[in-house]
Amino acid sequence: MSETLAESTPPEAEATGGDSPPARKPSWRDAHPTAVRNTRWALNVLAALLVLGALLLPNKVTYLHPREFVRIPAEAILGAAVTLALPRRPRLAVAVAAGVGLGVMTVLNLLDMGFNDYLGRPFNLVLDWELLDDAQSYVADSMGRAVAVGAVIGVIVLVLVLLALMTLATVRLSGLLVLHRRTATRGTLLAATVWVTCSALGLQVLGTPLASEHTAGLTALQAKRVLYTVRDEAEFQKVARVDAFGNTPGSQLVPDLRGKDMIFTFIESYGRSAVEDPGIAPGVDRTLDTSTAALAKAGFHAKSGWLTSATYGGSSWLGHSTTLSGLWIDNQQRYRTVMASDHLSLTKAFRKTGDWDTVGVMPGVQKGWPEQEYYGLDKVYNAFQLGYRGPKFSWSTMPDQYALEAYQRQVHGRKRDKPLMSEIILTSSHQPWAPIPKMVDWDDLGDGSVFKPIQKAGNKASDIIADPTRSKQEYGKSISYSVTALTQWLERYGTDDTVLVFLGDHQPIARVSGENASRDVPISIVAKDPKVLAKIASWNWTDGLKPAHDAPVWKMSSFRDRFLTAYGSTPHPSEG
Repeated sequence: MSETLAESTPPEAEATGGDSPPARKPSWRDAHPTAVRNTRWALNVLAALLVLGALLLPNKVTYLHPREFVRIPAEAILGAAVTLALPRRPRLAVAVAAGVGLGVMTVLNLLDMGFNDYLGRPFNLVLDWELLDDAQSYVADSMGRAVAVGAVIGVIVLVLVLLALMTLATVRLSGLLVLHRRTATRGTLLAATVWVTCSALGLQVLGTPLASEHTAGLTALQAKRVLYTVRDEAEFQKVARVDAFGNTPGSQLVPDLRGKDMIFTFIESYGRSAVEDPGIAPGVDRTLDTSTAALAKAGFHAKSGWLTSATYGGSSWLGHSTTLSGLWIDNQQRYRTVMASDHLSLTKAFRKTGDWDTVGVMPGVQKGWPEQEYYGLDKVYNAFQLGYRGPKFSWSTMPDQYALEAYQRQVHGRKRDKPLMSEIILTSSHQPWAPIPKMVDWDDLGDGSVFKPIQKAGNKASDIIADPTRSKQEYGKSISYSVTALTQWLERYGTDDTVLVFLGDHQPIARVSGENASRDVPISIVAKDPKVLAKIASWNWTDGLKPAHDAPVWKMSSFRDRFLTAYGSTPHPSEG
C-alpha cells in the first residue's frame, strides 16, 4: 500500500513537502528580457527627446529649423543638478512641477507661433484668451460647425496629452538620473563645462549659439508681457482722457464739409501687399487704375496715401477704432477702455455738429454691438437687417455689392432733411478668400439669391487655407472685387456732394503678405467737389486710387486729428 502511495505522489510534491503552491509561471518580462530592455531604452530616449524638444522649441514658425534643436539647454543641466541633490519626495514634486511647467510653456510657444503667423504679434497671456472664441467662430463660419467642434475637441485633447506626457517624461528622467547617480553626476558636470565654454567662446551652429537659455528667456519674456499689460492699462486710461478736440463745440467741427454726404468705408485686409507684392499686385493695380479712370469719367477724383495700422492679419476692430479715435489701439484692453470713454471719435464728431444723420452698415455684426454709442451712430444695420436671403461666402455674411446696394436702398437713396454720415465695413475680402463673390448686374441683385450659383461654384475654404500660393491669388481677387463693388456703387449713386474715405483695416496674414511685410494700408479720399481735395493738398498724397510707393506714411492714429484740422475744426483740448 505504501509503495502504491509513493508511486502516485508527483515528484514536485515530494520536493516541496506536498503542501506548497505550484511555482510561478515566467512573466512576459522574464520571457522576453531583450524586448523589455529595448522598450525601456526607447522610453528613456523618447522622454529625453520630448523634454529637450520642449526646452528648445521656438515661438515662431520661421525659426523651426534643425539647428534650433542641436543646442545645449542650460535648463536641462540645472534640472539634472537639482534632481541629483534632492531626496525622493521633493525630487518627485520638482519633477512633476517641471513637467507641467514645460507643458505650459510648450502650449504658449505654439500659441505664439499661431498669433505671430496670423496677427504678426505673440500671444498675450492676459488679453488674448477671448480671441480663441473668435477663432472658433471663424473656423465654424469658414469650414462648418462640425469642423470647428472637432478642432476644439482636438486642441483640448492635445493640450491634456501634452501636459501628461511632459510630466511623465520629467518624472521618468529624474528617476533615471538617480538610478545611475554616479554617471549622471559626471555627465552633468561635463555638460555644464561644455555649456560654459560654448557660451564664453560664442560657439555657433549655422548662426545659432550652441549654449542655450531659450526656455528661461521665453519665460521671462512672458512675465514682461504680463507686467507691461498691467501697467499699460493705467497709463492708457490717462492718455485716452486727453483729447485735442474733446471740448470743441459742434459748430466748430468740420465746418468745411457742411452739406456733404460723408462715407467712411473700411475694406477688410486691404493692405500694402495688395498694391505692391509682385504675386498679388498686378490684378489689384489694374483694378485701381480702371476704377480711377471710371470715377474720373463720372466726375470724381481721388488722392491716396498710406497709414500704418495698429493691427495685422486680423482683429479688424483695432484698426477701425485706431483710425476713428486718433488713439493707438493695438490690444483688446485698450479697445475696451476707449469704447467706455467719452474720447471723441471721428464719426461722432459729425453727430456732435447736429448737422448730419449718422448711420452704420455692418454686415459682419451678428450680435449686439454696444460700440454704436462710441461711434456716434444713430442707426446700425447689421447682418440681419439688410434683407439678404442669399448664401454666405465663408465668413462673410453677404457680398459687398449687395451690402452697398442695400445701403443705397434702405439709407442713402432716401430723402432726408440732413446730409448723411455713414460708416461702412465691407467684408468680402476676409480670409480664407474662398469662395469669392463675383459682380452681377446691379439691377439683378434683388434679395441676394442671385449669388447662390456663384457661391456653389466657388472654391472651398479648406482648399485655399492649406495652399499659400492659392491664398495669395484668391486674396488679390477678393480685394479687386471689393474695390470694384465700392467704386461702381460710387459711380452709380454718388452725387456732387458725396465724399468717400476708404481704407484697409490691416494687412492680410503673414502667409499672404510675407514674414517681413509692413503694417501699411492704403487710404483714399474721393470727391467731385474740387474744394474737398484742395483742403488736403499739403498732405502730398498721390492722385488717383493707387498711392505711390513713396507717398507719405502716417500712423493710423494720426488720421483723425489731421482730417479734423484739414476741414476747419478748431482744437479745444480736454485734459484728464
